[in-house]
Amino acid sequence: MDKELAGKVAVVTGGAGGIGRATVELFVAQGAKVVIADVADDAGKALAERLGAAASYLRTDVSEPGAAQAMIDTAVERFGGIDILFNNAGISTQPYPSFLDDRLDDFDRVMRVNVLGPMLATRNAARAMKAQGRGGVILNNASIAGTLAGLGMMTYRASKAALIQFSKSSAIDLAQHGIRVNCIVPGHVRTELSSFGQAGADAALAARIEAGVNAVYLSNQLIKRRGEPDDVAQVALFLASDRSRHMTGAVLPVEGGVTVGDPVNHLQDILDARASAMAVESAEA
Repeated sequence: MDKELAGKVAVVTGGAGGIGRATVELFVAQGAKVVIADVADDAGKALAERLGAAASYLRTDVSEPGAAQAMIDTAVERFGGIDILFNNAGISTQPYPSFLDDRLDDFDRVMRVNVLGPMLATRNAARAMKAQGRGGVILNNASIAGTLAGLGMMTYRASKAALIQFSKSSAIDLAQHGIRVNCIVPGHVRTELSSFGQAGADAALAARIEAGVNAVYLSNQLIKRRGEPDDVAQVALFLASDRSRHMTGAVLPVEGGVTVGDPVNHLQDILDARASAMAVESAEA
């Protein structure tokens, strides 16, 4: 079977770890040349070295206009163009349980990385794609926090909701140039960002924290398995390949069914409550 991305050039932001790393590895395995754009120098350099000539690491703060342009220029200069951009880089906020406790001191940084970063990269990549004249694919990595309302982490939720809206709007804007834009919505994927780990924890403590966090994550998830980075990478490959050639402006959840609906059988709870009330009345008669 032919490699699905043979001859393609991709840029993956946040490509040194988690979902980004899994996507870089998969894209390279499928024939692509990849620029790994990240601020994690050691991890990024090690990944590029392991993948050989098909990958190149570039230190990139996606929120800085110059850096966002440099990663596109690197793809063009080193590999001859750009066909795929995966806006994967993102950061979270402090996990205050209540908005009333949120100091909002990380608002600017989160919005710059999670919203401005993808906007800068998309604009720059689309300009290069238009000049090449062969279209292209842009993917954005959002979150279920951008589709489901909830408690806490308001800045993060707002940033991911904004990214989803930007994905749809840019799909409309860029269609005239043959550029497809789609958005992935991961759920509780096992990454450092979602681990809620304790710095300096030993292996036993880390395992206990992970077990407790997993139980919460899976409580409202239909597929009772924690998502892995490769689960998202496989969807990114589909969207980057010609298999999705008739898709643009799509928002695809990769979340084990978290956003499908309420998994609690409230009808059964109602019937049980009624039966309980009737039993009390019968006992009192």
